[in-house]
Amino acid sequence: MATVIPYRARPGRHLELLLLVPALLLGVGAYALVGLATQGTVPAGITGYAVGLVGLSVGLHVVLRWRAPYADPVLLPIVVALNGIGLAMIYRLDIAYALRGRETDFAARQLAWTALAVILAAVVLVVLRDHRTLRRYTYTAMVVGLVLIVLPLVPGLGTEINGAQIWIRVAGFSFQPAEIGKIVLATFFAGYLVTTRDTLALAGPKVLGLQLPRPRDLGPILLAWAASLAVLVLQRDLGTSLLFFGLFVAMLYLATERLSWVVIGLGLFAGGAVLAANVFSHVEQRFAAWLNAFDDDVFNASPGGSGQLVRGLFGMANGGLLGTGWGEGRPDLVPFAESDFIVASLGEELGLTGLLAILLAYLVLAQRGLRTAIGVRDGFGKLLAGGLSFVVAFQCFVVVGGVTRIIPLTGLTMPFLAYGGSSLLANWVIVALLLRISDSARRPTREAAAEPGALPPVAGADDAPRAGWRRGRRGGPAEGGGDGPDQETERIDVRELR
Repeated sequence: MATVIPYRARPGRHLELLLLVPALLLGVGAYALVGLATQGTVPAGITGYAVGLVGLSVGLHVVLRWRAPYADPVLLPIVVALNGIGLAMIYRLDIAYALRGRETDFAARQLAWTALAVILAAVVLVVLRDHRTLRRYTYTAMVVGLVLIVLPLVPGLGTEINGAQIWIRVAGFSFQPAEIGKIVLATFFAGYLVTTRDTLALAGPKVLGLQLPRPRDLGPILLAWAASLAVLVLQRDLGTSLLFFGLFVAMLYLATERLSWVVIGLGLFAGGAVLAANVFSHVEQRFAAWLNAFDDDVFNASPGGSGQLVRGLFGMANGGLLGTGWGEGRPDLVPFAESDFIVASLGEELGLTGLLAILLAYLVLAQRGLRTAIGVRDGFGKLLAGGLSFVVAFQCFVVVGGVTRIIPLTGLTMPFLAYGGSSLLANWVIVALLLRISDSARRPTREAAAEPGALPPVAGADDAPRAGWRRGRRGGPAEGGGDGPDQETERIDVRELR
């Protein structure tokens, strides 16, 4: 019989509500300030906008407290704040485009996608009662992920936008399937690596202090490297290629705790980057725009010129430390300011201070996700939570690094801030999965076992310890209990691997 926790007694309820209030005020207040600065009055639809945003946030909070009462109370308010800031900035760009004679409705579309994404996140929380259920579909996830990646290459379905073949068009709507693919592939990587981690971690010789894998164990990382290059070549998409390969290497390190895998991954990435820059013209253009951004011929080159990058840099320089203020800058001078370069738009109007505050929110989001990975009791949950947290953090690094000219531009969009329905849907699903896993990590074992439909609890775990992924000296199972019956992994004799 299920244990019902009274709503008033559920942990995190007051903290989450307390944090949701300033998060909603931030989003609605920014929306109002944009109207006051650009039109001299509060936007006419501010009431409906506020009611919609509050209703979606509180509704998801109620679902969360109902289905995942022990979930991390910080994740939802942070994401609501980031989503609200993004909506305000997109609304500000709609006004700027209208003044230049270009009518757009990006803000209305983004609000509709936000509503759909929040509803989808609620559905995930209701339907997925235990994150370990996903491990049963490890190889199904692999097949689905590969299909999603190659879907834009199907004639008549895929479409090319801005030189990249990463979109599909159905019923007049464009969608980027790779955004969902990163979640599905993270599920596959977690299920695969939790089974093979002992082989990948313990076998192989030591060279210069690094535990190297056996040649036959290099297959997975070589396959991931080849798949990333295939995405780069066939779809002309540097960002997705980098994201998928980085995700696999990061999860491989989380599973094995072997620095050698990171070294091998970085070596393969460097080799692939040099090869791509010398063989493929679109990659060469990206590197030229990065290294020689202020040269006249590179600035005016079409396609692949550095004009967008340089305008974004001058916009952020115009913002300075404190920014020009909402509605007082000229972010519309940067092409695709609402999507690829929304970071530059925010940097101009909020300044370095505001941009650092936003990046700090992403840092807290990633930190809470990694904390969930440490606290959850099963190996699959640890890898899945760690991989999903890495995806968000790595995507932020790649986007901000490209806009600030630390690395070449990749075409990825900032999670929750940038305009785009597929990105918004995927990232809200990531948050829902992190909330589900955090509920399992923070829930006492006895109550978890009493939940209807829950899988057997992790063997050897009790209410108190939150053991991390620590191995003994001889590479034994993690302290504090191993995987449950559905996560049983093969125990390998180390002597046979040498």
